Amino acid sequence: MAILRGAFSSSSFSFLFLSFVYLFHSVGAQSFIGVNYGQIADNLPPPSATAKLLQSTSIAKVRLYGADPGIISALANTGIAIVIGASNGDIPALASDPAVAKQWISSNVVPFYPASKIAVITVGNEVLTSGDTGLISQIYPAMQNLQRALAEASLAGKIKVSTVHSMAVLKQSEPPSSGSFDPGFGDAMKQMVQFLHDTGSPFAINPYPYFAYRSDTRPDTLAFCLFQPNAGRFDAGTKITYTNMFDAQVDAVRSALNSMGFKEVEIVVAETGWPYKGDDNEVGATVENAKAYNGNLVAHLRSMVGTPLMPGKPVDTYLFALYDEDLKPGPTSERSFGLFKPDLTMTYDVGLSKSSSSSGGGEVSPATPSSPSPSSGGKGSSGGGWCLPKSGVSDAELQSNLDYACGMGIDCGPIQPGGACFVPNTLASHAAYAMNLLYQTAGRNPWNCDFSQTATLTSTNPSHDSCVYPGGT
Repeated sequence: MAILRGAFSSSSFSFLFLSFVYLFHSVGAQSFIGVNYGQIADNLPPPSATAKLLQSTSIAKVRLYGADPGIISALANTGIAIVIGASNGDIPALASDPAVAKQWISSNVVPFYPASKIAVITVGNEVLTSGDTGLISQIYPAMQNLQRALAEASLAGKIKVSTVHSMAVLKQSEPPSSGSFDPGFGDAMKQMVQFLHDTGSPFAINPYPYFAYRSDTRPDTLAFCLFQPNAGRFDAGTKITYTNMFDAQVDAVRSALNSMGFKEVEIVVAETGWPYKGDDNEVGATVENAKAYNGNLVAHLRSMVGTPLMPGKPVDTYLFALYDEDLKPGPTSERSFGLFKPDLTMTYDVGLSKSSSSSGGGEVSPATPSSPSPSSGGKGSSGGGWCLPKSGVSDAELQSNLDYACGMGIDCGPIQPGGACFVPNTLASHAAYAMNLLYQTAGRNPWNCDFSQTATLTSTNPSHDSCVYPGGT
């Protein structure tokens, strides 16, 4: 999505300004940021310690894959919303016997609510694409029985019932406007989405740009997946140019729901993440890429721009994952998604601590994932100077950098009409201001002044008249 294109409208900047006011004056948890808390591990800290960790972050929601009473209890009176899950193995009994559903609610919800802020119950995980036709046919009746059990407990409407899907439920997803569900799911999908519509529950999806990159390892695809400056991908159906894979994948789901007549059904991202480590054949699984994806995703959500088809509101998103799960089978990447280590320290910093999320300096994560080097424009230095476009950079690259920087949560108000840095009213001048501000707020590391090798650090102060460029030594 092009945040800013050519001329700057006062309405778009007013929206961005209001968004920034919200960002820089909000403290603590942000309702749209969640995290997945898996437990396939033998080295996890106690739930009480995890609850304290979460309270020190801007994470407002936690998704569990089961209904562990120790964790649910530990999160009581924290204000953190909780998603609990009925496993795939629970579905047959829940579907066939309303009494089982009633007992499930009595055991896993009633003793804890409302002190523990249970918000959603997910029935199974990626069942439609499991290939188990028997299980697929039982999801809808299981959801119905749990909904009725909630109603009997006077909790209907307070706690939602949903299920979680992989992106493979889509028959087509590119371009986003052509998004459609696989017709092979037929009645099962229609029944579930109608249920979500009728109960005001969300459609939960698991988009992973990481997997899209693994099937297309071109540098521009990596930049597209990591929210970095790139040429974008044009959707002829909507005339929208997408600049990141996350928005494209989510909007493909939006299009699929819209085509079924369910424009009102909310979309929630139940899982998304990037592994920081992998086997030799797992391309892209690095700390730099994981930090760039998760950090830039958090900044993108905080920018409040939404997606092109759902503007002005961030999609509720659960990052995968809180901790590594060291007992998971499969390649190394499966055990390398954790944002935090068992000792409660960060694996890498994506700006989730309350101190960083409530100040300007923590709103933006590194602009690129590339390793610092002389070619990145930083000449091996850090912490000083101003970040400006290199000479000879094309207008298309300048526009891409401008869109990217202003879409990442910085205050581009000074370059709107009437702002201190609006004059000279040129693309080069506006891009220079935005790129420098992003560099200053992202950490002032050499790799923060890269912009796909279109930027460089300078010791010459570019400030002019009443236009002040933050920076210096």
